[in-house]
Amino acid sequence: MLYSVFMLALRSVRRNLLRSFLTILGIVIGVSAVITMVTLGNGATAAIKAQISGLGTNLLMVQPGQRGHGGGGGGGGVPQFTEADAQAIAAQIGGVAVVAPLGRASVTVVANGRNWATTVTGSTIEWFPAGNWKLASGRIFEPDEQRAGAAVCLIGETVRRELFGGAIGQTGLGEPMRVKQFSCNVIGILAAKGQGGMGDQDDVVLLPLNTLQRRVTGSRKVSSLLVSMEEDSDSIPLKAALRQLMRERRKLAESDDDNFNIFDTQQLAETLSSTMGVLTTLLGAVAAVSLLVGGIGIMNIMLVSVTERTREIGLRLAVGALEGEVLLQFLIEAVVLSALGGVVGIIIATGASWVLSGVMEVPYVFDPFINLLSLVFSAGIGVLFGYFPARRAARMDPIEALRHE
Repeated sequence: MLYSVFMLALRSVRRNLLRSFLTILGIVIGVSAVITMVTLGNGATAAIKAQISGLGTNLLMVQPGQRGHGGGGGGGGVPQFTEADAQAIAAQIGGVAVVAPLGRASVTVVANGRNWATTVTGSTIEWFPAGNWKLASGRIFEPDEQRAGAAVCLIGETVRRELFGGAIGQTGLGEPMRVKQFSCNVIGILAAKGQGGMGDQDDVVLLPLNTLQRRVTGSRKVSSLLVSMEEDSDSIPLKAALRQLMRERRKLAESDDDNFNIFDTQQLAETLSSTMGVLTTLLGAVAAVSLLVGGIGIMNIMLVSVTERTREIGLRLAVGALEGEVLLQFLIEAVVLSALGGVVGIIIATGASWVLSGVMEVPYVFDPFINLLSLVFSAGIGVLFGYFPARRAARMDPIEALRHE
């Protein structure tokens, strides 16, 4: 019986293809909108996590500045850090893998007859593991070069492209480059990281810290400290110990506010991911309203169909069809319509998500759960909004139905 009822429902849907398509249009739009929004939201979340992990693994960033007023500038009389602060953190706090002091200056670099305004960073060799930096070619500076403040540098892919041109991998190694008033030798090309939360991560020139201090800034101060924690370290007690050490070194009284900030990149990633998750859910819920609109459209068309087929219903009831069979026939019609809309919506959403992910430059993250949920929900819409028309058809008086014109 179930098979015959299902075939009757399919025959009815096929008999009015245009009307069936217009009926499921709301379901198609709703399902495709929900899946597309959730997929793009998941892709954006994955992109944010990748960008933050590119800053470094288990990384704490210590910057000067009053709490709540940002950091890094050291304005308003707030003291900056020294290389001795980095050494104290590495020596006195357990669970720390490496500490890299960081100095920065915005300058124009010149090479190969071209110039480029960029950020020159000075640090130690600990900068590479702390910031998760890899080499595309060349080498890092040696400890002797670091201590002596040698005129050597490494450049990011953006700087290499702007100064030396050509495709990725073209050598800029061994080329001289003028930084401010001195010339340095390019000994390495940093592996590309792409855009990050702080802009283009590849637009960088790295010098030994002593070289930056002596030849560019003229100051022994550093603008920030990168503290990379060991894999199994608990960031909460480590941050507490780090805060206490920095307060002691900066001679802050108990009543004084911190004049530095500690940023945990892992917590930042979790916060941003949570925020993106809430936004994705909200957008998906808004898009799901289209499913309800589509369900109302299905109920409306099913009511029209019941009215049009009143004599057919009366004839079936007169020759012995049970109310449950008639109810099941119209209910299956509604479910087939809504499920078909769900399948079409999934196909459209898959294509739209793939295209938009490329346009937005976020990874395409296929989520089987949201696709399956949308299909089940669309079928449920058919049951919910198809039941009333189906019950109306099943409860018709056969005699009155046969008299219907």
